[in-house]
Amino acid sequence: MTGTFATSYAQARQKFLAVAQAAGLEVESLRHPEAGRDGEELAMDVAFDGHPNAGSLLVLSSACHGVEGYCGSGVQVAALADREWREHAAAKGVAVLYIHALNPHGFSHTRRTTHENVDLNRNFQDFSKPLPVNEAYRELHALMLPPEWPPSPAVTQAIGDFVAKHGLPALQAAITRGQHEFADGMFFGGTSPTWSNRTLREVLRTHARRAARLGWIDFHTGLGPSGVGERIFAGRDDPAGVARAREWWGQVTSIYDGSSSSAFLTGLMCNAAYEECPQAEYTGMALEYGTLPVMETLQALRAEHWLHLHPEAPPELADAIKKQMLAAFYTDTDEWRSAILRQAREAMFQAVDGLVSG
Repeated sequence: MTGTFATSYAQARQKFLAVAQAAGLEVESLRHPEAGRDGEELAMDVAFDGHPNAGSLLVLSSACHGVEGYCGSGVQVAALADREWREHAAAKGVAVLYIHALNPHGFSHTRRTTHENVDLNRNFQDFSKPLPVNEAYRELHALMLPPEWPPSPAVTQAIGDFVAKHGLPALQAAITRGQHEFADGMFFGGTSPTWSNRTLREVLRTHARRAARLGWIDFHTGLGPSGVGERIFAGRDDPAGVARAREWWGQVTSIYDGSSSSAFLTGLMCNAAYEECPQAEYTGMALEYGTLPVMETLQALRAEHWLHLHPEAPPELADAIKKQMLAAFYTDTDEWRSAILRQAREAMFQAVDGLVSG
């Protein structure tokens, strides 16, 4: 089943559309306003499997962070081709909503961000209110994205001094929690809803407002030990919701109690589940698969973001940076892919059983 994974966004989309058609499902394609890396059409593709009025619905989504779609798309394609899985969900009366490529632009261009340079999972804010301020990122912004790449020894030393003083977790938190001050910066949460934000909400309003119980698994990569899927609670700071997630999936970590490898974040995508589907009891998680050590991943992110700001970079450097970026979020081995599929499948079966557990 590792052949369900792709080597480009265009190929991933073709695989998803083909397997959905083979499963007898209609696909709604919500076109993105821009073209892909090779001029291809971009879209958020949606397939609904089950009774339209099902009381329980499981959402399986990929590519919230663009390049991470190489993993999530492979899982979705494998699931649609898995007869036993589909029959299990149907027998339990659980409908499944597959959302392929939440951020197709980032997927196609080997970026983590949307075409607006926004981290989609920091963009679900109430923009009518003052936005969170990340003072620590303000201190680091110029160091993260220096004028030249590779960074000068002085820049590297300054970052090392920050880590020595505050610790690596503090560096990770400062960079990744999200910021709304630097539009050209890393982990920018935006100042208004992105195309992906608005389009996802449309999908939820169309397909999820009839469900009394809503589960969601969003597939991610880049944190933790290689090939290990950390189950991170994706919801508001609600003890009942965390307890329910742990009943479904076992060992579930949380950004609220410090047990997760992820820093505390703001503007999370799961806010849309509460806001667009207020009738549903919601339970969600991010299945976060490890790839490389966190400092290597952060370095790849810095390099790719620098490249976005410096399109005049030499082709050899640009190519090396894109390869580094892909390796940070997708491990191109059968062993890694097999581990991803095995853990995803287990979590999907557990979610279906949890949705009907009373």
